[in-house]
Amino acid sequence: MNITVAGNKKEFEEGITIADLIVLEDVENPEYVTVTLNDDFLERARFELTVLKSGDEVEFLYFMGGGAF
Repeated sequence: MNITVAGNKKEFEEGITIADLIVLEDVENPEYVTVTLNDDFLERARFELTVLKSGDEVEFLYFMGGGAF
């Protein structure tokens, strides 16, 4: 099945979850990543329960703090 990950179309086996995709894509600092699935934020508790479908779009986001000097 085809899934778009970070703007790139990729081929994956049927039945993979968001948690599987994080491992397959070797996501840096997975404990801090935020995931959007088809432009909707996904709760971390749902990563292992959410099975991807062909045509899904997934983005991995990191929120960074900062400030002005």
